[in-house]
Amino acid sequence: MTSMPRSRRASASARWLLAACGLLALSPVLAKQGDRDQPMKVDAKYFDGFQKPNTVSTLKGSVVIQQGTLKATGALAKVYFDAESQISRVVLTGSPAHIEQLDDSGNQMLGDAATIDYDNIKGIAVLTGNASVKQHGRGEAHGDKLTYDTATSQMTGESGGTGTVHMVFQPKKKAAAPAASDAPAPATSTGKP
Repeated sequence: MTSMPRSRRASASARWLLAACGLLALSPVLAKQGDRDQPMKVDAKYFDGFQKPNTVSTLKGSVVIQQGTLKATGALAKVYFDAESQISRVVLTGSPAHIEQLDDSGNQMLGDAATIDYDNIKGIAVLTGNASVKQHGRGEAHGDKLTYDTATSQMTGESGGTGTVHMVFQPKKKAAAPAASDAPAPATSTGKP
C-alpha cells in the first residue's frame, strides 16, 4: 500500500468533512410532531431514583423508553431531570443502544451506537461509538459520532483517527410513465352537428 502525500490526505479529509456536513442533502423529514406531547414511558429490570428537581435516575437491564413513536433501548440509562422535574436528557448505553422514530409521513429513522445521548428538550440525539443512522428510503450514515436532529432530520457526522464517515444516499424514486394502454383514446368526430 502506498501512502498519499500529506496535502492529498488533508484534502481527502476536508472532502469527507464537507460530505459529512452535506448530510443535509438528505431531504428533510420531520419527526412525528405529536411525539413530544406524549408521556414518556420507561421500562427496566432495575430503577434507582425519583422525579425531583435537578436529579439523575438510573435504569438497568432491558431498558425501553417510549414517547409516541420515539423508542430507545439499551442496557443502561441515566435519566436527567431539570429544575422543573421534567426529563431533560437521557443517556443510553448498550451493545448497541438503539433509537427509532417515525416522521409524519410514516418513514422510519433507525439509529444504533455504543452510547446515545438524547436531549429531550431540543430533540437532538448524539450517537457515539460505531454509530449508524438509517432513514428509510433516503439513505444512511456510519461513523464514530453522528448527531441527529429529530425535529429537522439534519445530521452531522465525524470519525476520529484514520476512519471516515460513510454515507449512502438513495436516489429519489421517479414517477412511473403511463403505459401505452393507459393513454386516453384520441377524440373522434361523428360528423353530426
